[in-house]
Amino acid sequence: MNEIKFTNQIRQALNEGSRLDGAADARVIERLRAARELALARRKLESAPAFGWAGDAALGVIGGFGGFSVRLLLPTALLVAGLIAIYSAQQAQRAADIEELDAQLLTDDLPIDAYLDRGFETWLRKVSSN
Repeated sequence: MNEIKFTNQIRQALNEGSRLDGAADARVIERLRAARELALARRKLESAPAFGWAGDAALGVIGGFGGFSVRLLLPTALLVAGLIAIYSAQQAQRAADIEELDAQLLTDDLPIDAYLDRGFETWLRKVSSN
């Protein structure tokens, strides 16, 4: 709490010093003004985002695309590419599953028509319950 009071007193003294009407030395007033501007500039730099320069540099090099920034387009493009990759992997897995089922049906000893016969299903239940 004491620090806040002290900094408020310094701020007030600097504000009053900039309004002096020649009572103080002009060099002292100029140095106080320059020091205050330097402190304010440093504070603005500290409050800037940590990676703000990255987006600005990317926009400077690549530029915007019709009003859209790289910050929006790059993640969207990566998301779309990821969704396409997942979709194609799922389609390949479905095709592999269907191929495996077809291979099992075709290499089995029973003909395919036996699986479609309702009597075969009843016989299968009867045999499996014994």
